[in-house]
Amino acid sequence: MSTGLIIALIVIVAVVAVAAALLMQRSRGSRHGVGLKRRFGPEYDRAVARHDGDTKAAERELAGRVERHGDLRARPLEPAERERYEARWTAAQERFVDSPGDAVAEADRLLAELAGARGFPDGGQYEEQLAALSVHHAHHVEGYRRVHRVAQARAHGAHDGGAGT
Repeated sequence: MSTGLIIALIVIVAVVAVAAALLMQRSRGSRHGVGLKRRFGPEYDRAVARHDGDTKAAERELAGRVERHGDLRARPLEPAERERYEARWTAAQERFVDSPGDAVAEADRLLAELAGARGFPDGGQYEEQLAALSVHHAHHVEGYRRVHRVAQARAHGAHDGGAGT
């Protein structure tokens, strides 16, 4: 075999190897995005919107949440603890008819306390608690966000936080 042919074969092999590596990298990145979209559902769309349509920035944010909170394992409640939370939830629901604002405020406190009791970040760190909850309960976190927003608006003097009964 001539030297020119050997060099040509080496160049062809190198080009094919680089092209394969690039395709694998690109494929892995798109699967990562699809996995995040599946895992986070509506929270994925919310993150993309918050980043003005920049999916890479949204995916970096969501991947960071998974890295920080993905290993978190919710601890089960003791039966007595569970009963106390259920009783408070029932009382908040019953109060809603006569005092919806107070009931929503109690529901917000209850959700934050319950998440803390289950091992999520403390309710005093709302954004971090929300981030952790979004990793494990992404399809429910928007409801928590809405309750919190209404409760906070009411606490700061707004009549109903922009939400009706």
